[in-house]
Amino acid sequence: MEHEQEKRHPKTFEPFAFILIVATSILGAIIGMQIVTSLGVTPNTAIIGALVAMLIARIPVNWFLRYKSVHRQNLVQTAISSATFGAANSLLIPIGIPYLMGTPDLVVPMLLGAALAMFADATILYKIFDSKLFPASGTWAPGVATAESIKAGDKGGKRAGLLGIGALIGVVGSYLSIPMSAFGVAFIGNIWALGMFGMGLLIRQYSMPLFQIDVNALYIAHGVMIGAGIVALIQAAILVFGFSKKKKDGTVILADTASEVEYTRPIAEARRTLGLGFIAYLVISLLIAIIGGLVTHMSAGMLIGFIVFAAFAAFVHEIIVGIAAMHSGWFPAFAVAFITLLGGMMIGFPPVALALLAGFSAATGPAFADMGYDLKTGYILRGNGKDKELEREGRKQQYITALIAFAVALVTVALAYPSYFAQNLVPPIDKVYVSTIQAGATPGIASQLLLWAIPGAILQLIGGSKRQLGVMFATGLLIATANACWAVLVGIAIRYLVTRFGKKETVASMTILAAGFIAGDALYNFFNSVFKLKK
Repeated sequence: MEHEQEKRHPKTFEPFAFILIVATSILGAIIGMQIVTSLGVTPNTAIIGALVAMLIARIPVNWFLRYKSVHRQNLVQTAISSATFGAANSLLIPIGIPYLMGTPDLVVPMLLGAALAMFADATILYKIFDSKLFPASGTWAPGVATAESIKAGDKGGKRAGLLGIGALIGVVGSYLSIPMSAFGVAFIGNIWALGMFGMGLLIRQYSMPLFQIDVNALYIAHGVMIGAGIVALIQAAILVFGFSKKKKDGTVILADTASEVEYTRPIAEARRTLGLGFIAYLVISLLIAIIGGLVTHMSAGMLIGFIVFAAFAAFVHEIIVGIAAMHSGWFPAFAVAFITLLGGMMIGFPPVALALLAGFSAATGPAFADMGYDLKTGYILRGNGKDKELEREGRKQQYITALIAFAVALVTVALAYPSYFAQNLVPPIDKVYVSTIQAGATPGIASQLLLWAIPGAILQLIGGSKRQLGVMFATGLLIATANACWAVLVGIAIRYLVTRFGKKETVASMTILAAGFIAGDALYNFFNSVFKLKK
């Protein structure tokens, strides 16, 4: 069956395709809710979706044989991945906050606001993916791993063998508590960005045992992220409003200090999307404020302040989370939402408003980052943008698939949350948000944040928008995964030696092996999480 060179991309609404997308979305949503409430993390189910599609393609029935198409397999993995992150991160985490606050009447308003934010989040990423701000050529490491897995299943041969070896090493390493996804990313991403990410992880792991300094408790990590984030936002604005020109065929070229690069998303479209995105967040925050009853808790001036701050915070949150996800494959969504909460506390918003603010902020970012991974998978499978028409159509079908998956996730969460909350199954991070709100603003937080924002801003300024040194350093400081620092730094060292002294074939093989490490880590963590749930 000649499927590798398909000229037209398969459609989401093909009868069997639609049924399969809905079924895998239900599965993804259930997995996401179960694991985020029990373990506090959300597993990457994209690899699982790819495996499901590959298995379906082996069933000797005409409808199933169609799934030998890598593009159909990509739609299935997009569905399950979107539903998992949508249900767990974008919906269940936000509605758990007002529930734990003792205001169950705010759960439905929060669910509505979070759902709208989730759809807006994914739409913004879709509209600016492969612009200069979020290029398709960016790292997006989990997306690379999923694409390599699908390609290996499709073509077999040496590529499949290398990926299999890498996946086996990834599983064994993860079993030995080595963060193999961090190790794999070190071979794929920007070496400067990952170097700072590794240094941040190193400081986070050893600052307390060696120097009795808790970078988290002292808000050092949060301050660095605030400073780096503000500069990153300014750099993003410069990219979006920078110089651009059109070729005769309408392709947009952006002037760059090193080279001129082609993007499928015109900078004007990215600019318009970000503007409309901010307006959408203003409308959503207004809606949350009205149906959440904040009118009775705040003065008119404070209410307007809340609406503007919430929209701005959600907007910044998705940009920062997206940058971290693109460069490292990890995104500190919980921590950046916590920074938003600290900002709201310092402004002086009442507890009810803070609960809605934290939920709204937490709802943006994860869907944005996950869609970036899925679109990167599709970009690779469609030939890395060589056929512009196929790339645009394929990306559109992935977006439609994601919207269906989010809708399924919304229905699943709406039906399931009363049962979950009745059993006190609430995402653990919500308890952190709520205890922080109830404790109130601690004296000195503002000065600590401002103090550490300075080095964060300087570092981000030095690295520029391509390297994202400040944001990546702060991301490392915010993540407390044991030994991830060594996985990243050792991976970078090996990559340097291979690149410096190895042959071209060896360098190419290294990338496929690295994708295997990430895929193996995802598989192990997924099945290990499910196994723990059954114990």
